[in-house]
Amino acid sequence: MNENKSVTGDTGAQNGHRPRHVAGSIALALVSVSGVAMVLSPLHDRISTTTAALSLMLVVIVVAAQRGLAPALAASLAGMLAFNFFFLPPVRTFTIADPENWVALVAFLVTSAIVGQLFSLAKRRAEEAVDRQREIQGLYADLQEAFDRAARAEAERQAERMRNALLDAVTHELRTPLTGIKVSVTALLGDYADSRGDEANLSGEDRREMLSVIDEEADRLNRYIGNLVDLARIEAGRLPIKRSWNAPGEIAADSVERVRVRRSGRAIHLATAADTPTIFADGRALAEALFLLLDNAVKYSPSNAAIHLSVYAAAGGAVEFAVEDEGPGIAPELRERVFERFFRVENSGPESVVGTGMGLPIARGIVEGHGGTLRIEDRPGASGTRIVLRVPVGDDDPAESSMRDSASLESA
Repeated sequence: MNENKSVTGDTGAQNGHRPRHVAGSIALALVSVSGVAMVLSPLHDRISTTTAALSLMLVVIVVAAQRGLAPALAASLAGMLAFNFFFLPPVRTFTIADPENWVALVAFLVTSAIVGQLFSLAKRRAEEAVDRQREIQGLYADLQEAFDRAARAEAERQAERMRNALLDAVTHELRTPLTGIKVSVTALLGDYADSRGDEANLSGEDRREMLSVIDEEADRLNRYIGNLVDLARIEAGRLPIKRSWNAPGEIAADSVERVRVRRSGRAIHLATAADTPTIFADGRALAEALFLLLDNAVKYSPSNAAIHLSVYAAAGGAVEFAVEDEGPGIAPELRERVFERFFRVENSGPESVVGTGMGLPIARGIVEGHGGTLRIEDRPGASGTRIVLRVPVGDDDPAESSMRDSASLESA
């Protein structure tokens, strides 16, 4: 309400100032015409009437362009009178001796008025165009701000969904092993209390199985916490890389064995080319990256499907480890996003798969720490996913290796 009153007041003030502004413009137009006429008057016998008329009309044009229609019409009338008084014989009188001069005088007045009106109209159109441009810019700014607000709101919703998904995943990853440990420990403590009263219920085999559960779930917790620590180090650029000469086939075999133990003897076929060179790398870190890739392939492929791991020399002085599964594959538009921390592809496996979305980001961080790459491809001629881990053969020059590690970790 106050804003509307303010606008109304401003409009009223502008309307009040407008007559004075027009009057001042008319006065300025009359003074301009008179000044030009008086300057040219001493030369009336040396310049033609056409030159004088064009000079006065130029004043009318300038007034129309700068001050508007009313001052231009006033300048046209004043120009006609000045043209008659100073330049049409007999000069310095308003008498018109030659009838042809009436035609010239009327033509000057009409032409000046038309030209003034046209220039005034052009000025008004230009002002309207500027106003429309400002209005469009204002509308564009408002629209851009609305889009920005919508984008921020959508980003906040996605962040909230990611936080909820992460919380669910972390809760599951922590609660599941803790539940197993808690149940086993509770049963063992109860059996211990019963045994003191000669009423033990658990056999030796039962105790051994429960202790195995505690051991396995403790290892699972340890792996999960280790993954969190590795991810934090990768993001901080502080993942330690301890290089030495390693046989790629041995690195691959260690990773395969770890997955077989964890996944109850899942079929994993390993093929290492005979001409594969040794690599100057952190064997333990690369084995961990391969383990994460293989474990991910096992999780997202049918339980009866085999996993294939190929190791071979690649062009450009590098070695590649290719992991292939028979799962549903990864859509091309998601092949970069799966390397984002905590990102998971929904419904990408044969059944519901629970995970935290840390495996692939950690694997890429380890590989890039070696100056290598990790890429996702379609399996040639078959369904599923092919993930290729590529690392340079490297050398044992400490200075060069240190520089390469620093650059790779900063990019990671």
